[in-house]
Amino acid sequence: MKTKKSIWVAITAMLCMVAVPCLAADVAKIGMVNIQKILLTSAAGKVAKVEISKKAREMESTLNEKKSEIQKLQETLERESLVMSKEKRDEKERDIRIKVNDIKVLKNKFEKDLKVLENRVVQQIQKEFEALAQEMGREQGYLLIITNQTVIYAPNSIDITDELIQKYDAAYSEKGGSFDFQLQQ
Repeated sequence: MKTKKSIWVAITAMLCMVAVPCLAADVAKIGMVNIQKILLTSAAGKVAKVEISKKAREMESTLNEKKSEIQKLQETLERESLVMSKEKRDEKERDIRIKVNDIKVLKNKFEKDLKVLENRVVQQIQKEFEALAQEMGREQGYLLIITNQTVIYAPNSIDITDELIQKYDAAYSEKGGSFDFQLQQ
């Protein structure tokens, strides 16, 4: 019985010797990044937002011009319909329907192009800040850097978004501070 007790004491002592160094080890350094905040507050994100809005306004202006043309055609048709032949009136109505359909097609194309542009710019910004986050992680000894998209709870102390934005803004301004916003056809 005494040997069993001695064995248990020895095993317990050995476990304590193994467990104590584990408890004294450094805590893993984990960082969290808010992607939405980067897209909204970084210099690149702000420039992208302005440029995309500018493109959207240009597209909207083009659509409004075309709508105005149709409005004028409809007014002309209403004014002159009494003196026009039925064939001429039918032809003008058909032209108006075609132009209305053309505007719908153009609007859908513009919406698709704008979505493609937004996605391309967001992917470019994400790719650049991910490379910066990896570099920062290596330099500052992070075990893990995650995004807030799948995190349910995280203390603010691990949020490194602001630090990453500062580094990203510096890198962005060094490379000229602009994007190529051309739509790829």
